[in-house]
Amino acid sequence: MERLRQKDRESAVEEQRPLTDAQKVSIAEARNVYQAKVAEREILHQDALAKAKTHEEIEKLNKEMGRDLERLAGERDRKIDEIRKRG
Repeated sequence: MERLRQKDRESAVEEQRPLTDAQKVSIAEARNVYQAKVAEREILHQDALAKAKTHEEIEKLNKEMGRDLERLAGERDRKIDEIRKRG
């Protein structure tokens, strides 16, 4: 184990400290917020799909949805990383 820790130190890998209860609550809240944002976006997407008239419009909406989901996932992950680092 010590050799692995030494190897991690040499390669600048951070050791993860155990999360505090406050961090766990904050992370859970962040996940819930972003889960709600994704649900809201999915509802809006379904509504837009119902109104779309052409295949091109549907493709465009699907691409936008994919980008939005990636953006939201990235924001969520950054927020969780911030919470972990504050510890």
